[in-house]
Amino acid sequence: MVRLNRIYTKTGDDGTTGLGTGERVPKTSPRIAAYGTVDELSSVLGMALTLPLADRDGGRFDVLLTAIQNDLFDVGADLCIPPKEGEGHVLRITPSYVKRLENWIDEYNESLEPLKTFILPGGKPLAAWMHMARTVARRAERLTYELKEVEPDRVGVDALHYLNRLSDLLFVLSRAANDNGKADVLWRPGAGQ
Repeated sequence: MVRLNRIYTKTGDDGTTGLGTGERVPKTSPRIAAYGTVDELSSVLGMALTLPLADRDGGRFDVLLTAIQNDLFDVGADLCIPPKEGEGHVLRITPSYVKRLENWIDEYNESLEPLKTFILPGGKPLAAWMHMARTVARRAERLTYELKEVEPDRVGVDALHYLNRLSDLLFVLSRAANDNGKADVLWRPGAGQ
């Protein structure tokens, strides 16, 4: 269990930070960029949860977004403790996390009309926040892939799959939050010409 009794330690004053293994790495490390962006994504979802209840589809997404925030802490923990052979019990993202996202994608996508063009981020407030979260999820995924290029044996593949599916889910949720796509803002190619 995590226990934080001191918020400042001054150990990061030298430009390094500690991983869950105790290893010190530069704050500019690709690993820190990856799980820092996962933390940013959780904060974006937290902002969506501050919308008035009516803007949150009557609270319909609250349980889902809170569950995702919890998962994102698990993703961060997975990235904070690089895998190593013979490790004991360490929190890892597993295929069951990914499958749960796929189930939610299927559930919410079922009521949506297929798209005939791209959509612009926007519409209702919750949809706009889901689009913002989607773009941060894509960045977290890219940064985690960059980390995997640098440390190929020290990144769990399921964390990467989770971030990929999560951005897909957030796109579907943006449409669901836009009256099941009725309030989507459609891209009109060349409209400004």
